[in-house]
Amino acid sequence: MTGDRATTDERALTGDRATTGGLGTTGDHAMTGDLGTTGRRGRAVRPAALLLGAVVLAVLVTAVGLGAGGGAGGGQSVPGIEDAGTLTAWGLPIARVVGDMAAAATVGALLLASVLLPGGRRLGAAQLRYVAVAVVAAAVWALAAAALLVLTLSDLFAQPVGAVLDPAVVADFVVTDARGRAYAAVTGGGLVVATLGLGITTVRWARAALALALAGVLPPAFTGHSAASANHDAAVTSLALHVTGVAVWAGGLTFLVIAALRRENGLGVAARRFSVLAGAAFLAVAASGLVSAVVRLPSPGLLFSSAYGRMLVLKVLALAVLGGLGRWHRRRTLRSLDLGTRRPFLRIATGEVLIMAAATGLAVALSRTPAPGGGGAEPTRAEELLGFPMPPPLGDFPWTPLFTQWHFDPLFAFGSAAAALLYLAGVRRLRARGDAWPVGRTVSWLAGLAVTVLATMSGLAVYGKAMMSVHMGQHMVLAMTVPILLVLGAPATLALRALPTAAKDGPDGPREVLLRLLHSPWVRLVSHPVVASALFIGSAFAVYYTSLFETLMRSHLGHMVMLVHFLAVGLLFFWVVIGIDPGPRRPPHLGRLFVLILTMPFHSWFSISVMSSVDVIGEGWWTDLARGWGPSLLDDQYNGGAIAWATGDIPVLVTTVILAVQWVRSDAREARRVDRQIDRGDANDPLAAYNAYLASLHARDRAPRPAGIPGQPGGAASDHPTREES
Repeated sequence: MTGDRATTDERALTGDRATTGGLGTTGDHAMTGDLGTTGRRGRAVRPAALLLGAVVLAVLVTAVGLGAGGGAGGGQSVPGIEDAGTLTAWGLPIARVVGDMAAAATVGALLLASVLLPGGRRLGAAQLRYVAVAVVAAAVWALAAAALLVLTLSDLFAQPVGAVLDPAVVADFVVTDARGRAYAAVTGGGLVVATLGLGITTVRWARAALALALAGVLPPAFTGHSAASANHDAAVTSLALHVTGVAVWAGGLTFLVIAALRRENGLGVAARRFSVLAGAAFLAVAASGLVSAVVRLPSPGLLFSSAYGRMLVLKVLALAVLGGLGRWHRRRTLRSLDLGTRRPFLRIATGEVLIMAAATGLAVALSRTPAPGGGGAEPTRAEELLGFPMPPPLGDFPWTPLFTQWHFDPLFAFGSAAAALLYLAGVRRLRARGDAWPVGRTVSWLAGLAVTVLATMSGLAVYGKAMMSVHMGQHMVLAMTVPILLVLGAPATLALRALPTAAKDGPDGPREVLLRLLHSPWVRLVSHPVVASALFIGSAFAVYYTSLFETLMRSHLGHMVMLVHFLAVGLLFFWVVIGIDPGPRRPPHLGRLFVLILTMPFHSWFSISVMSSVDVIGEGWWTDLARGWGPSLLDDQYNGGAIAWATGDIPVLVTTVILAVQWVRSDAREARRVDRQIDRGDANDPLAAYNAYLASLHARDRAPRPAGIPGQPGGAASDHPTREES
């Protein structure tokens, strides 16, 4: 009897179709009888055991990695200098493990509740449970980040924890040090998610909390090994992409396994939705990991001759295994989920979760292990500021180095590649179902992405951080050339035609979210011609005529934000003027031409003001950079203003021609539409309506007129001649 019950309980928990007759039938009903208490206990115990086991495994792997890589002392042990103590040496990596896994749990629980599980606009009972789990995970994440703040301070000052637990010292660390600010931001973000989650009842707010949680994993990426290494801009960007991909992938898979253990409805739909996200996360993690390895390892031989390299090889092997298991999921287990069998999925996915936990432990150990090749010459001040060596002088042929000096930027490289692949996938889907898509739009989109790569990774980007003139040319390309090409590609129109429509009673899908965004009050506000023009021109004055320019140039994150901002305001302005995509406010063509004509003089005014300025813009940045060649700072700034003035005229001329062509085509389309209405005899045809109106007047004039009614046509007192009289 006991054996029969155990077998029944095991099969019911795994959802074996052969025994239970499918999901939610015999197995689920069996659990509501004598075994109901055991089933409910199993639903709670097994997920908790999985999470605890993953944390323990990650901590053990971290401990082994620290011992093997020499990072148990934090890499700070120097003869004659006091050590921070055992608590800091081991507490720091353990707090890092707990924080990383709590962050992934927060992201995974919110992802499952707001994106993966099918449901309506309001969260169901199962989704609310996972939001509650996210609240707890976010609280743990915040506590771990606060512990990391104190332990990092202890590690930096080589003082025991008790010696640095002074509020004034901690506050000074938060204000003056990037790592202090990063962990303080994570602590605050975790507390906000935990507090916000208590009142979440709708999918929209759950997705907002998910976005906040994803943003919370980014601040530590801009500190530590990445920010201190050579080529720190590539290292920082790749690490930020890496941790985001890991959070989505590991967190989503973990809670997908928990949903399977709890036998949630709609598991097959959730797994297929996650499969798409997991594929994108795998590519992001693999690509960013490759960039990080290239940045930190001077030679491929160090992969096997150094502790850092060997741990990196183990991470690569783990990633390869996870990629293979993901492919197995796509080909086999997703189909079994559709048939009602969960056991194959649980077996493989549980193994994946444990491998991911081990990889997390390896990552923490790597962060505490000195990278090989770090004993070379100290970087110069220019290398610290730029993230790469000072480029050579431009020479007699100044345009040549702009195309020969390249520096890889993961943000724009991966972003452009993803944008191209997604666009081509949309075009392929349209053509597969027999719909046409203009080739010119595809060419324009791909050309815009190519110019983006040229502006952000060629010599324009390298010399743009060392010379104001080249920087201004990069600004003009991103703000006035790339946007014209991208808006003519009509990406939103392609997405609306290619993306599937969500179920009527289900939550909004990507297509519905895009539609709501295009017609939202916020987009209605910023797409107003006056607002778009003010942002396009006013932001240039705000950046260059305040201390903001120097502040942004001193930080890789700030520099990226500045470039993305230039691109964004350019896209907004040219979308209003020549955009094809739908929007809440589409001015007539004459109005668009009026906006263009009124805006461009302000651009010329900005360029002339830069040329005539006697104060160096961002003088502190250029002085610290100490460029020893080329023109003086004021002469270079004058050249920058001249470049801005000259390069602004060509895009304006091109935009005017495009607008004129669009205007002519719009009139031609309207004429063809009217012709079709006339051919169909459409009652809404304006020309037919006007002819009918004239015919009615003619019929009224020819109708018999009663006599003797003053003031009426034909009456005795009529002062109006009839048609015949006139």
